[in-house]
Amino acid sequence: MRSRPVLLLTLAALALRIAFVVLEPATRLAGDERTWIGWGVEGFAAAHLSPTRVPLIFYPPLYPYLIAAAYLAFGTLQAVKWIQAVLSALMVPAAFRIGELAFGTKVGVVAGALTAFYPELIWFSAHFWSETLFMVLMWWALERALSADLAGSLSAAAIGGVLWGLAVLTRETALYFAPVLAIWLAVNRRLAGGGARAAAFLLAVVLVVAPWTWRNWIVFHAFVPVSTAGGLNLFQGNSGLSRQEVYDRYEAVQGRIEQYRYARDEGLRAIRDRQPAWLFEKLVEQMPNFWEADSLALIHMKRGAYGAVPGFALVLATLVVLIPYLLVLAFFIAGCAALSLDRPRVLLVMLLVYYNLIHVVTHGFARYRLPVMPAVFLVAAGAWIAWRDGALPALSPARRVVGWAVAVGLSLCLVPSFQRTLRHSFVEQEGRSGQDATRP
Repeated sequence: MRSRPVLLLTLAALALRIAFVVLEPATRLAGDERTWIGWGVEGFAAAHLSPTRVPLIFYPPLYPYLIAAAYLAFGTLQAVKWIQAVLSALMVPAAFRIGELAFGTKVGVVAGALTAFYPELIWFSAHFWSETLFMVLMWWALERALSADLAGSLSAAAIGGVLWGLAVLTRETALYFAPVLAIWLAVNRRLAGGGARAAAFLLAVVLVVAPWTWRNWIVFHAFVPVSTAGGLNLFQGNSGLSRQEVYDRYEAVQGRIEQYRYARDEGLRAIRDRQPAWLFEKLVEQMPNFWEADSLALIHMKRGAYGAVPGFALVLATLVVLIPYLLVLAFFIAGCAALSLDRPRVLLVMLLVYYNLIHVVTHGFARYRLPVMPAVFLVAAGAWIAWRDGALPALSPARRVVGWAVAVGLSLCLVPSFQRTLRHSFVEQEGRSGQDATRP
């Protein structure tokens, strides 16, 4: 019987995403959407999917490959949105399974519901960003890893490694967590064979990623595991220069590999020069950007991707996007205070901490938190179920400290952007209904 609510939630998620693909107002490409489409259509599709005939090195390849394959198969970019609608809906059973394994069936169902109806996930499924593909690969990889750890299955660990490798080829940030996940698999006192499962997972990751690494060597004569974007992100996030100054210096260097090495070295030098206060400074700088009360959907509206947006429409969109986010964070805070750690939950916490840290090292943005929002959903769902069932544990002094620390930290992150977003959506729109109120 437990499969019925999950199936219904998955179908509801698919219906919502298809409806949004069909009914969304016309929008122009914005930001990196143009880049993804360019590499997909003018790059891989034009080269008939040949990896060596396309000079891609700055970005990972899998999402442009998806765009190219869909375009070649169906002759329209609209097919990418239909595929993403299906992929996004498949996040629901992944969230349910992980919730079931880590917290129990009830929490799994609530996490699946949050995944199905969360507005940002619906919006992303209809836009040309790599988040949807990345998330479904990463979270199903985590589900396979958790299943392997609980059941002692080598095949599940290997499948998890394949999916994680594909996630790495979609977003390179996943690469550096693979050894952490392997160590977690290896250290299992309850069940023998952890080392073998860790090896199967890592070997699968390497076998999936290595062909692209070899392609980079063949085409660019340099060892680049996936892409070179990390070098520029490191430079941009630590140099203290403006974005334009960073790009001007980066573009002044001749050669893609030379640009990558220059940016990487400059980023590392900037980190060394900012010691010993670097980590504290970066936390203060980047976490408000990572957890900000904003969304790429709202940014699209403010920047004119939908054309002239009436003031009431922007206000409504702001409420639709931000209210669920803030409610989830409220229950997440309660969940952190009440959280008891076991192996599956430790893995989720490590992933959440890792993802925050990697964007402290580079730079934060509202879009970057989306891949780990299911972890937030799970902790929040745990608090909701415990509160509904009257099973919230008595909070010890240590738990209270954790709860207050998370609450204060998130509040400090949210307040500046919350004020900015509300001012733009409510105050600046007053009296401007029907005018072009989309300029940031």
